[in-house]
Amino acid sequence: MPRRHANAFTLVEILIVVVILGVLAAIAIAGFSGATSDAQASATASELQKLRRHVGVFQARHNQALPAVTQGDGTWGELISRDHLLAPPVNAWVGGANGRVVVFGSAPDSAFQTDYGWIFDPATGMVYAGGFDGQDHPLPR
Repeated sequence: MPRRHANAFTLVEILIVVVILGVLAAIAIAGFSGATSDAQASATASELQKLRRHVGVFQARHNQALPAVTQGDGTWGELISRDHLLAPPVNAWVGGANGRVVVFGSAPDSAFQTDYGWIFDPATGMVYAGGFDGQDHPLPR
């Protein structure tokens, strides 16, 4: 009887393909590992710019008066309204439960921290993002 050849892959060929796919997956995962941090920093920078714009709009509408911001979790006073922000902003770079916390201060952070998300200067109305430097760049974690 003549021997018939089946058209199929051998075990070795399948193992080689699996190994190659594993290597490609490892390279892809390594490439995306920094994407989360970049997205958090970008989102926080966007929220910071939005906060600063809304403080400026509030001042323009209220004869240069500042909003009644208090220290605490998302306590932006009159900025949380239909005219300004619908919800308190979140600092994704700080993350966690403290990403919405507002503290008073007159300068940006000098080192990364996770105690608060925003710094508000009640004398000038300037807003800083927690964990960001004076040029609005994220500080290393």
